[in-house]
Amino acid sequence: GEARVPLEVFAAKNPDEEIRRTSSSGGVFTALAETVLNEGGVVFGARWNEHWEVVHDYTETCEGLAAFRGSKYVQSVVGDTFKQAERFLKGGRKVLYSGTPCQIAALKRFLDKDYEHLLTVDCICHGTPSPGVFRWYMGEQLAKVIGKDGYRFVPCPIPLIPQVDVLAREEGCRIEGIRFRDKKEGWKNFSFAFDLTVGISSTQAKAVSFSYPLRKSSFLSGFLSNLYLRPSCYACPAKNGKSAADITLGDYWGIASLMPQLDDDRGISAVLVGTPKGRVALEATAVELYPVPYEDVRGKNSALTNSCAVPIGRSVFWTADSKSFHQKIKDICRVSFAQRVKRKFRAVLRMSGVKR
Repeated sequence: GEARVPLEVFAAKNPDEEIRRTSSSGGVFTALAETVLNEGGVVFGARWNEHWEVVHDYTETCEGLAAFRGSKYVQSVVGDTFKQAERFLKGGRKVLYSGTPCQIAALKRFLDKDYEHLLTVDCICHGTPSPGVFRWYMGEQLAKVIGKDGYRFVPCPIPLIPQVDVLAREEGCRIEGIRFRDKKEGWKNFSFAFDLTVGISSTQAKAVSFSYPLRKSSFLSGFLSNLYLRPSCYACPAKNGKSAADITLGDYWGIASLMPQLDDDRGISAVLVGTPKGRVALEATAVELYPVPYEDVRGKNSALTNSCAVPIGRSVFWTADSKSFHQKIKDICRVSFAQRVKRKFRAVLRMSGVKR
């Protein structure tokens, strides 16, 4: 596709605080999806399946949207959803299809024609991590929990890692939920969190939750350091609006200095309108819209226009050895003393009300 600049750009939030709380940013996706569903349409998005893999699926009910909310920092399996969307479109149904820019570009190429009743929504995409790496990480996390009852995790090569749900089930532990952008500590300082039921094979079953702040989650640290993205993500052909999505959603980072009056740390979306159809769809929702300059969003979201560079540590991460996932990330992403001092200094300035 051709590179393009959005027609309009907004900071936005859903007036429903519960939806905003369970969304990664401001809850705009849910508002767009509800409008389509209320008109008899179908919504496609990414959800977890029963094996805790990320897959694309569709829903025809507002209740089904809950599974699509929240970022999933793992490559999703598109499966037959392009064919399913085409069948709905040919049947005259409205369809909202959400995904990464490359998935939206692929959908449009698959359909090979424009459908007036198709609304495409992509995201400001940093890149998609390998599902195998996430299984490795979760395997270690579960092993730590299960290890309290005598189970010892033995590191094994990435291709041979067992399915996470199998490991959990065999050891009397069940995953109940995974959240990459948990807002318990706020939108800006999001955490990786997961919920378990431990001891499912006994009468002493109990619910346990684990939460790792942004800088203490080894998976998020490795992801944000670009260590295990898909190789194609380092030379993404869908940047600069080339996916031709009707609407692009992301985080309105920098709100503390750009629009402090909206900064409640509960999540604000950046909404980029790519087409007139996208503008009509957005105006049909009840989301609160605040026009902002495109440069404000682009300045805080380099992923809009640039692919990330291949980091030096990537080859080190993929080198076969006996180290655990956590140890590999710790070694590669070790923060220098100077960086720790700089972060502490910035935190003190923020707390004292000094912006810079």
